Amino acid sequence: MERVKVQSSNLASVGYDSSEQTLEIEFHHGGVYQYYGVPEDRHIGLMSADSHGKYFDQYIKKAGYRYQKI
Repeated sequence: MERVKVQSSNLASVGYDSSEQTLEIEFHHGGVYQYYGVPEDRHIGLMSADSHGKYFDQYIKKAGYRYQKI
């Protein structure tokens, strides 16, 4: 999956596969995680948020999407 670099103190890059509804996040600490069943509007919201890290925490991480480290 191709990721786009973002300006964030926590997130390094973000990718999204709309056909699979899979969000891929690369963190500055080096880990890459995939989150499953994430609607496209969440990805759009993440990419347009003033703070990518805060949006991720509130609408992805705390929303309870299934995920795995890859």
